[in-house]
Amino acid sequence: MSSLPEPVVSVTRLSKVYHSGFRMKRIRALEDISLEVEKGEIFGFLGPNGAGKTTLIKILMGLTEPTSGTAQVFGRPPRDAKAKARLGFLPESPYFYDHLTAREFLGLAAKLSGVQKSEAAGRVTGQLRLLRMENAADVQMRGFSRGMLQRMGIAQALVADPELVVLDEPMGGLDPIGRKEFRDIIVDLRDRGKTVFFSTHILSDVEMICDRVGIVIAGRMVEVGRLREILTGDVESIEVTVRGVTGKTQKILERVSQHSLKSGDELLLTVRSEEEVDRIMAISREVGGIRVVGIVPHRRTLEDFFMAHVAKAGGTRD
Repeated sequence: MSSLPEPVVSVTRLSKVYHSGFRMKRIRALEDISLEVEKGEIFGFLGPNGAGKTTLIKILMGLTEPTSGTAQVFGRPPRDAKAKARLGFLPESPYFYDHLTAREFLGLAAKLSGVQKSEAAGRVTGQLRLLRMENAADVQMRGFSRGMLQRMGIAQALVADPELVVLDEPMGGLDPIGRKEFRDIIVDLRDRGKTVFFSTHILSDVEMICDRVGIVIAGRMVEVGRLREILTGDVESIEVTVRGVTGKTQKILERVSQHSLKSGDELLLTVRSEEEVDRIMAISREVGGIRVVGIVPHRRTLEDFFMAHVAKAGGTRD
């Protein structure tokens, strides 16, 4: 019987404590974090600003050490050269040699990433084409917009064709078109068998493209799993729209609902259960002249889940 494939990223009971200020105050950035990222999935690491997302990414990149616990990338310590050779990284605030052109910068990134000289030019051209930067290939980057620089950031992360791509807040500061383009790139990476780990606080991006998520609040992991498991699909409320309601019938229907809103000859009723919907329909049949024209269930969203945990934790840390 064959064993299960090894996770691309494995974090076990990891904690990180910093010391800050003259009195060397202890700041616990991460506490008892555990997660695994499987090959070929998009994993969204979600949390408010200050929750510890960048700290974990720095540990995975070998830029800092955990205080306790372990982290592995491809089954190796994060600072292992063989592990680093298989990943690409875009930090939250990348630095660019802005006196270089886009082509020169990506050529340097390819060289530093160990791309063979015979392949480098083709890789650079391919990334410029992928990121729609061909027209600016030979322009110095000092004149690039925020969106163009962000494209260059992900291009350098991909130029060596890595198996794992780690992106720290890759869509921060981008306009809706730029975010859509980045989402498409991330999905394309998964379609090509790559693994993507990215941190964000933009909930809509997570819901659209992630296979699984980890939610971190104030340094603690509060949930890890598939969105359909975290958001169970339970209906939180149901909106029922009825038409042709008179004053007396309106009062009867409003007693069944938790909230109501009258607009012209339509009445919008908010209820919590299917039994209450059945009751509204029964009243409508009994009275006559009333039609139910809409029934819309409202399910729990990732934002509902996220904000509930933020409130429980008392907000975020500085």
